Amino acid sequence: MIKLSELQIKEVIIIDSGRRLGHISDLEIDTNNGRILAIVIIPKDKKSGLFGKSEEFVIHWNQIVRIGSDVILVKDVEKPKLYNEPIVQERK
Repeated sequence: MIKLSELQIKEVIIIDSGRRLGHISDLEIDTNNGRILAIVIIPKDKKSGLFGKSEEFVIHWNQIVRIGSDVILVKDVEKPKLYNEPIVQERK
């Protein structure tokens, strides 16, 4: 099992382009099933202001390719969704 604090020190990178997105700030969890739905990322180049919150992006759990010792590789990320956009779950 891995702790959130251990995930937060890993940098999130898009596997196709090598673009560095930033670090995990939070998780979106399905409390009914106890599963992680998505990771919330603070963009690498954004800083929060004194009164404002920096933009946050959501990467769905099924977009994660591998969690390594120092990075998290993600796929199929054209434009990360803003946190306030609704998450649509795929049914299998």
